[in-house]
Amino acid sequence: MKIFYEKYSKKWNSEIVERKGIGHPDSIADGIAENFSINLSKYYLENFGKILHHNVDKLQVVAGKSIPQFGGGKMISPITIFFSGRATDRVGSKRVPVKILARKSTLDFFEKNFRFFDEKQLDFIIKTKGGAGNLTDIFKRRGIPSNDTSVGVGFAPLTELENNVISIEKFLNNKRTKHRFQFLGEDVKVLGIRNKEEFEYTISIAFIDRFIHSEDDYFDKKELIKENLEKKFGKVNINVLDKKGRGINGIYLTVTGTSLECGDDGAVGRGNRVNGVIPYNRFYSLEAVAGKNPVNHVGKIYNVVAYNIAKEIYNKYGIENYVWLVSQIGRDVRDPWFVKIASEKKMEFKEIVEENLQRIPELTKRFVKGKVKIF
Repeated sequence: MKIFYEKYSKKWNSEIVERKGIGHPDSIADGIAENFSINLSKYYLENFGKILHHNVDKLQVVAGKSIPQFGGGKMISPITIFFSGRATDRVGSKRVPVKILARKSTLDFFEKNFRFFDEKQLDFIIKTKGGAGNLTDIFKRRGIPSNDTSVGVGFAPLTELENNVISIEKFLNNKRTKHRFQFLGEDVKVLGIRNKEEFEYTISIAFIDRFIHSEDDYFDKKELIKENLEKKFGKVNINVLDKKGRGINGIYLTVTGTSLECGDDGAVGRGNRVNGVIPYNRFYSLEAVAGKNPVNHVGKIYNVVAYNIAKEIYNKYGIENYVWLVSQIGRDVRDPWFVKIASEKKMEFKEIVEENLQRIPELTKRFVKGKVKIF
């Protein structure tokens, strides 16, 4: 056990940062929910000329069951995707195909991000209902009335540890690495710690059974990945639950490349923040961003805008800073109830704040095009 003691400070001697990769169950939940919001938004625009009320961020993914084997195992029970939340499902006499869009959003996500999945491995429970009357009515009012009373938080710049944690996961999940090391699954989680100038990482990586031929083969390949990572990032621990001599049960082996096939469930909002990390030394919002509507749900919009403001301040002035945007339900999203900026130097950043707030309608268009990174 390592215990670090220090006085509270903006400049911590120790630091803890986590990142969940695209194949982690929580990231899968975020990805499907955001796809669902995007597909709903596009349908509303194409058929009714505007985005209608929806918030589909209450989504869960429930693990199935698999039997991994050296050389290739099989799934024996499907993964369940549970949709809830709210979405406008009828306009006059015209119905919105909510269930069809939910399924499409899921299948598109898996097809884009996984190499070894097919539709038969997925099951669906779709309980998305129509929206509450007062929240639906907001979309008919003038301006862009906020859908919630909430807080968005952003900061800049990222620390060396935060950047490293992102870089490790991206290296493990990029196409070049997957081509070179086909046995690596998409379910990656990286937790990094820093004590003064010493960095160390614990990494969970799902290995794919069809490319692993024995227990020895597994440990040889794990050591190969460890060596590759340590050349750049320093001390790395991989799949620390592994135990030799236990065969299949002693190693992290999967059929599909994710623990969602048997060992772990996921839910929207439990994964990375908008800037791609879970930064335990930092201020950040607990709002789930994925799946919220991109027009007036400040739980989504303000978290992205807060980070944009923080980055713009840092890029322009080189000043470390935090930004808080506080909404009030019914108030125009371009006019926050309260704004707070904490920075290394006491300065005014009103112009940067106002410009980013006025760009929210353009940000909405980028959300619908899938151009905004949210986890």
